[in-house]
Amino acid sequence: MNVLGFDTSTAASTACLLRDDGEAFEAGPPAGSPQTAPRHAGELLPRIVECLDRAGLGFRDVDIVAVGRGPGAFTGLRIGFATARALGQAHSIPVRTVPTLQALAAGMSSPLALPLIDARRGEVFGALYESTEQRWDDFAASPEALVSRLRESGLRPLAAGDGSLRFRELLETAGVRVAPGSSPSHLVRALNICRLAARDQPATPITPLYLREPDARPSR
Repeated sequence: MNVLGFDTSTAASTACLLRDDGEAFEAGPPAGSPQTAPRHAGELLPRIVECLDRAGLGFRDVDIVAVGRGPGAFTGLRIGFATARALGQAHSIPVRTVPTLQALAAGMSSPLALPLIDARRGEVFGALYESTEQRWDDFAASPEALVSRLRESGLRPLAAGDGSLRFRELLETAGVRVAPGSSPSHLVRALNICRLAARDQPATPITPLYLREPDARPSR
């Protein structure tokens, strides 16, 4: 099964083609250099095409299109889902969604993983995974509220993601270990999107997970 996966939940556009022989072809920003300004509209499709070209495949060879479901930036998620739907409809390919925080946790080498995405507004999106099982549901919270919850729980997870980098000092006061800034675990790898999508999973709606209302509101 050839799986094309990508994620636009954070500022980084990541894409991957996981070929049916197990070889993966990834495209995205270098590890250790997270982007602060999203450029999904100009970067996502070229990275998808790059993955296909390197794999020697075309869209007709893709069996599944997988997209990171969020939570994450409102505009980024819309671009990712619009792209996934367009590719699925144009080439008659099934589309699957993968929770972005689950994909981020899959790239962390710790039995207790705290993936955190910078949610802006002084908040983070996060979840807690223990040995691949989700222990805390996806949440949006201030870092202060998260630190309080961690102290009450007595847990000392490993944190990764751009949210952990932004609030590193505060998290470390609660005994949280934050992966080094150069670690690839801070990036939502599209390879993990592909691997999770390839598993037998119940069908989910092809809709983003926002967790909160968008910043932009229509004027009256």
